[in-house]
Amino acid sequence: MRRAQILSALMLALLAWAALAPASAQQVPLQDKPFAEHRVVLQLSDGDAKKQALVLSVANNLLKAYDPDKIAIEVVAFGPGIDLLLSGSERRKQVESLIAQGVRFDICLNTVDAIERETGKRPEFIAAATPVQVGVAQILFLAENGYTLVRP
Repeated sequence: MRRAQILSALMLALLAWAALAPASAQQVPLQDKPFAEHRVVLQLSDGDAKKQALVLSVANNLLKAYDPDKIAIEVVAFGPGIDLLLSGSERRKQVESLIAQGVRFDICLNTVDAIERETGKRPEFIAAATPVQVGVAQILFLAENGYTLVRP
């Protein structure tokens, strides 16, 4: 009888811990667009200027094609793709304009940390960019929650 009580208490403690623990490592909550009919995540893992321009163009075109309240667009940058979100980016004004229109830009902190380890200096990124711990995990989280992954 005592054994069953201990087991029950352990199970209850485990369930309570699981309920309080985060679902995944520091994922950023979904965008607050309750009426969005379309959800798109754009992957940016390339430092090439043409690829960055293409991602920005796709986001712009989606905003033109759909009512901005009816579409949630999230750009997740990791690896060399974070160059787009660095403070000195040539495309900073374009990024900030898209952010003002409701597009969210996520920057991978694992990449930022790796750059800091390699160079000894932490790169500064656009303040409006949303830091996420793991860019690829954020993409997976979004895909699991109804976002369509597009890799321009």
